[in-house]
Amino acid sequence: MVTFGGMALNVRFQENATMIEQLPSPSDRVLGFKLSGKLHDADYKTFVPAIDAAATSGKVRLLAQFHDFHGWDLAALWDDIKFSTTHCTKFDRIALVGETKWQSWMAKVCKPFTMAKVRYFDASDIDKAWDWLQES
Repeated sequence: MVTFGGMALNVRFQENATMIEQLPSPSDRVLGFKLSGKLHDADYKTFVPAIDAAATSGKVRLLAQFHDFHGWDLAALWDDIKFSTTHCTKFDRIALVGETKWQSWMAKVCKPFTMAKVRYFDASDIDKAWDWLQES
């Protein structure tokens, strides 16, 4: 409880909350994650092992849903760069699902850094993104 201007306010801090949530997936070869808020180093400690486990028997298809996403802190940005360079051959398709113009632009920027086919989908088209990932 915090008092501000004579008013009592309930405040909940989510400093340690995971900003990457694994989504239910139709297949063990298709993984989905919802990214929200600002990503931190600890978030990658959950995300990367799930990708590595799925990629042990071949290429993976990935859905990354950005919801109220605010980017990365410095350590997480470094984690993302390392992840991109070490995992660039582990994906077959990547669907980026977002809410803003810069997220659409991000899909174009990441294409040269992966061997995967990359497509951007608006948040309202998330079902189309899942369908695209399941196509043969």
